[in-house]
Amino acid sequence: MTRPIMPDEGPPQTRPVVDAKQLWVGGIFTAIVAALVALLGVLVCRWLFNIPLLSPESQGTYGDAHTTDVVLVAAAAALVATGLAHLLLVAAPRPMTFFDWIVGLVTLLLVLYPFSTSAPISQKIATAVVTLVIGFAIGSLTNGVAARAVRQRRVPPRDDYDQTYNQQQPPYNQGGYGQNQWGPSGGRTRGPGG
Repeated sequence: MTRPIMPDEGPPQTRPVVDAKQLWVGGIFTAIVAALVALLGVLVCRWLFNIPLLSPESQGTYGDAHTTDVVLVAAAAALVATGLAHLLLVAAPRPMTFFDWIVGLVTLLLVLYPFSTSAPISQKIATAVVTLVIGFAIGSLTNGVAARAVRQRRVPPRDDYDQTYNQQQPPYNQGGYGQNQWGPSGGRTRGPGG
């Protein structure tokens, strides 16, 4: 009879555990960075390149309430990404692979969206670049925070494991030919007539 590998054989058994506090603190800081990246992106486009992003040029360097909206949406997107990472870390196999794909595809969708509007091409490109940088910042920072928030905890060995598998097992084939009748252990190497 074969015996299963015992938990205390080989390297110690571990399981991943998510440190939610560290994950969400990192998510808050990621939201702050994403908001600052959005603000800096709008200011650079409006002030340095004179592209009236999100509001008319007459509104000045900062623009109007749309700039504030973009900054707040970037921060909220970082918090949503943290929630998604937490869910995937708890429930999914290879969670950060799925996270990377989801964030990458959502970022690509948001980068392509401005090209479906009737805005001038300079505004479309500027919006796409700012969105791409925000998406990259959120994805990379959240990925790093999530990787740091996962701890490997040692699983204690089960005491009843030996008792479960060392109990008397019934014979494999009751009523038929057993190993004592066939094969090397029974001394006979031929068929039933033999």
